[in-house]
Amino acid sequence: MTELDVETVESIDEAAVPTGVDAPEYVLYGGKGGVGKTTMAAATALASARDGTATLVVSTDPAHSLSDTFETDVPAEPTRIREDVPLFGSEIDPDAELEAQAGVFGQGGENPLGGLGAMLGEDGEGPMSSLLGGAMPGADEAAAMQKLLEFLDDDRFDRVVVDTAPTGHTLRLLELPEIMDTMVGRIATLRQRFQGMMDGVKGVFGGDDDGAEEGVDDLDVLRERIERLRATLRDPGKTDFRVVMVPEEMSVFESKRLLAQLSEFDIPVGTVVVNKVMEDLADVTPAVDSDQFVTPNLDACEFCQQRWEVQQSALREAQDVFRGHDIKRVPLFAEEVRGEAMLRVVAACLE
Repeated sequence: MTELDVETVESIDEAAVPTGVDAPEYVLYGGKGGVGKTTMAAATALASARDGTATLVVSTDPAHSLSDTFETDVPAEPTRIREDVPLFGSEIDPDAELEAQAGVFGQGGENPLGGLGAMLGEDGEGPMSSLLGGAMPGADEAAAMQKLLEFLDDDRFDRVVVDTAPTGHTLRLLELPEIMDTMVGRIATLRQRFQGMMDGVKGVFGGDDDGAEEGVDDLDVLRERIERLRATLRDPGKTDFRVVMVPEEMSVFESKRLLAQLSEFDIPVGTVVVNKVMEDLADVTPAVDSDQFVTPNLDACEFCQQRWEVQQSALREAQDVFRGHDIKRVPLFAEEVRGEAMLRVVAACLE
């Protein structure tokens, strides 16, 4: 096996990084936790910004690692993280956004949603709880999604690359537009139906429903944004949802499940990225000198041989996942993928 020359890797020519990427306006990476979504999003964003495309890379995963990947602090608000190229980063904090959006999502504060909060059953026990199916679920994901919607509408960025939460959380986010659509629609209907009655009650008892009206208006705005998000996600000319997996049985299962769920929502998947494959970098991309990297010795290493068999078995099971998609492979590296030097290598694999 060849020893890794760290100095050589650190000095990889910038030419090894693709100048720009062949991708639509929005690129979303999803998949099981721990498969490398953050790495792929960071590498794609770095390559995207190299041709002058103003690119924002966003993490909605509560277990943030975008800062670790870039080896620089990535705050919640979009901040430029490279001086030489227009690369911006943001790590959305769902808890902080939930608190900031308390009035919309019926959480915290003395009177969330004004008088409407109690009616909607923010604790799951209000008079309208049974009609609405209980308190609104997934409020933390909803708050994160609303922040993401702001970024998608932000004219400062030509491309937005999203490192999504692990599969389960991602699916809840994708289900939320349907939930919100139903919820806001029912609220609007109720408001129209009982407006006269509420005006009469307010006239008799001197009540003030401005808080409730404001809460409903906020939800109307959110619904409109969600509708735009849904249309954007379903348009392959605007969005490429890329599924990331590793060649292991559970990852294959999760990827099939994610693809099925995305299909139910009519969200097309253009690319499947297979990460941590035990193969020589030279078999994936000619852009980087593979002699710089340690590679698995499948001839003399029994452990490597067994892991290779496990991977090959998983890849055979994944044929249905691959069918009809653009497949990208990223090798298993001996060192952790952190810093821009290694991100350049990954970007070359994704080209």
